[in-house]
Amino acid sequence: MKKIILLSLVFFSLLAGGCKKALDVNSTRVVNEVNYWNTLEDARAGIMGVYGLTRAALADNNGHWIYGDVRMGNFDSPIRQDLKAIIKNDLNASYPVIKELSNWRRFYAIVNAANIFLERIPEVKANDARYTQNNMDVDIAQVRFLRAYAYFYMVRIWGDVPFLTTSRDGSFENVGRTSKDAILEFVQAEMLASALVLPYRYSVNDIQQPGLYYNEYESRWNGALIRKLTAYGMLANVAAWQGKYTDVIKYSNIVLTDYPKANMNYTSTTFLTQRNGFFYDKRNEHLLAFGFVWGHQDASFSGNMESLALAEPVVNKSIPDVFVPKDSILTIFKETNDGRFNIDTTGVTHSQAYFTNFLGRYPVFSKIKVMQDGSTDPTFRIYSSSIVVSRLEDITLLRAEAYAALGENTNAINDLNTVRRLRYNVDNKGQLNESASTFIAYDAARNGAPVDAIFLERQKEFMGEGMHFYDQVRYHKIKGTNATFLNLINTGGIYWPISRDLIAQNPLLTQNSYWK
Repeated sequence: MKKIILLSLVFFSLLAGGCKKALDVNSTRVVNEVNYWNTLEDARAGIMGVYGLTRAALADNNGHWIYGDVRMGNFDSPIRQDLKAIIKNDLNASYPVIKELSNWRRFYAIVNAANIFLERIPEVKANDARYTQNNMDVDIAQVRFLRAYAYFYMVRIWGDVPFLTTSRDGSFENVGRTSKDAILEFVQAEMLASALVLPYRYSVNDIQQPGLYYNEYESRWNGALIRKLTAYGMLANVAAWQGKYTDVIKYSNIVLTDYPKANMNYTSTTFLTQRNGFFYDKRNEHLLAFGFVWGHQDASFSGNMESLALAEPVVNKSIPDVFVPKDSILTIFKETNDGRFNIDTTGVTHSQAYFTNFLGRYPVFSKIKVMQDGSTDPTFRIYSSSIVVSRLEDITLLRAEAYAALGENTNAINDLNTVRRLRYNVDNKGQLNESASTFIAYDAARNGAPVDAIFLERQKEFMGEGMHFYDQVRYHKIKGTNATFLNLINTGGIYWPISRDLIAQNPLLTQNSYWK
């Protein structure tokens, strides 16, 4: 098959809006390169294709949550044996889901589409006077970021992976694996280069993106595209994975100083967990996210946390695929003023922002529950929540983690308390109350060492957002006390096995040693 851009995967139908302009009609076709890269519309369709492939890679087989939340995480599974195997880290088990998630092909679709875009986009600049130098520069920065993000994602899943920066014509010839450390250096350089070019916002006459971006107003792009602070936020994540905590502080400082310029803010517990709140649609509060926007006919029965975790009485499904056991909930959410979930000494549950049906056989993890348009027919199982990769709370707790790892505990505690102020807000009856003056600051006697309290806060705050497994890896590297997990890190057991289909096709690939 010739090199093509798969425009049928256009980002969210993104931002196609309700009207069927020529651009929107074209975006449903598969366009051969020979007749492509001529117009402004081709450029827009090409970049949206890279976004769409990224969203598809994360959503496929619910991979984003299985990689980050289900594997060795908070969740158990009532009946699905494939998920039980993943929970136990038995990744050699013979199940279709494990086989599919062991294959990196969908991430290389992102890489190849990005490489094609970067190679061919100057042709649009040469052929269409409407496509300005600034438009091209901003487009290139976004695509370079998305390619780098795909590599960062793969390195966390498989470790060393093949490294390609030029497009492939029809097939991926055999290529061996490149050191994960070298790839992460590339990722960091690409994201930093992108950050220097990207605007804080689109279509608001930002100095780095003047005028209307692709002739659309800001509301079309809010929370949907890669922005300057997206790049710096993910640079902080990359640096944390590398253990470069001085860099984590440097990059997170930029985000936490400049977020008002991006019209961003922290979010309340109520907004975070309501059906038409934080996870609904595309929002500026999403530092990096990929949306399934109901208004663009992007809702889906799978590829979201809800399809794994929701059940009756929230939706018309008898048993959830995954749930957090009661003992785990009570171990994690021990503070009685926690607005996400708390239970008093008599066993009465009060705030249940994260969980429904706690007293039933399977507590339903209902923090994320965007059914249809977020308001109508709340039990019908079609979902439109965004895949949120990062938000301000993530960057704040990453900086806290970095300070704690470097022994700067006062700064670490200050950042931890920034998030605690948002979440420990119940009234004297234990009910969630955003205006209640019940904030209780971190206390070592109650909450333990700063690094322990920070990672526990991350466990609570980002439950169901695909972060927990990676957090565990970083936590155990810092603590260095859990011999079993350290052995998993040192022997490569934190990575997934490489698909046997890929190894059979490419003799230059070798299996991760832990899974041989």
